[in-house]
Amino acid sequence: MDEIPTRLRKGRGAVSNASSRYDSAARVRTDDGWGNDPDEDPDLPPLRTTVMPDASRTVIAHNKSPDIPFDQSLNPYRGCEHGCIYCYARPTHAYLGFSPGLDFETKLVAKFDAPTILEQELRAKSYRCRALAMGTNTDPYQPIERTYKITRGILEVLSAFGNPVTIVTKSALVARDADILGSMAARGLARVAISVTTLDADLARKMEPRAATPSRRLGAIRSL
Repeated sequence: MDEIPTRLRKGRGAVSNASSRYDSAARVRTDDGWGNDPDEDPDLPPLRTTVMPDASRTVIAHNKSPDIPFDQSLNPYRGCEHGCIYCYARPTHAYLGFSPGLDFETKLVAKFDAPTILEQELRAKSYRCRALAMGTNTDPYQPIERTYKITRGILEVLSAFGNPVTIVTKSALVARDADILGSMAARGLARVAISVTTLDADLARKMEPRAATPSRRLGAIRSL
């Protein structure tokens, strides 16, 4: 049987759902001889984003790498709907048994209890107040944040505890939380970096299919 060539799906960055490096078996899409491409079957539902709960008991991740400018971070989500074709975080989805390809941008995991768990960790006697980095693996302001508001809940906790935070995002949604971030920044507790990869909207749509357009990112910078 002949392998079916991969093809770009509308609104998605990856073109395949290749097996991860940890799978014991590899999946290959092949033509069964009837000349049917599964992606063109009208009876199949469209490729939609699904969100699953994360069962982590802790949310602050620590690292001791000398070449990383922070030693603790927090990622509200695993996987990222932005679907950037160059994303270095894609391979991490393999740890969950998913593909770094289309699974990474369609099968997302959300830490719904992150604000509550974070508060418990900040109250621990062993905790030492240091800047908490967000957006180090996947974007804390990806599209599903508009619905779940986990990142906003985290910021509310950090603001109440006076714990500094740094954020990296390519989403204009960050401007929604300007009230919290502005208050924290006035106390020297917040810094936001917005990634503008290109000002060419057509190129951005190909590289970052579900991220904010370049003009909206510039608007968010202006707003903040």
